[in-house]
Amino acid sequence: MANRLTRVPAAPPPLDRAQLRLLPLADLFMALMWSRPGGQSLRTTWVTPATIWLCVAVASVSASLMIAAIGYAIASANLLMLGGALLALLITAGTGSVSAYGIRQRRLARRASA
Repeated sequence: MANRLTRVPAAPPPLDRAQLRLLPLADLFMALMWSRPGGQSLRTTWVTPATIWLCVAVASVSASLMIAAIGYAIASANLLMLGGALLALLITAGTGSVSAYGIRQRRLARRASA
């Protein structure tokens, strides 16, 4: 049952140059997470509001963990923590690209309908 967080517009999603730059990373991240709807690219599907909010939350937490891991790695000369920071960086980049792509979709759709 669709609700406010899962509803997507009926029209195909708009696309601009900023989204074209984000698309490869966003598609790769969604594929790695097994989250691509029907195996399609985000180029032809909408990012749901729930996905946008989830990606924003995960990006915020993983960015904070990355900063903490880098600080701890420098303070204690622990190389394992640098590996954790690298993993957090990859997660931050992936979730950030999906959320930015989805937010851009919504803004372009609002601009086109106005």
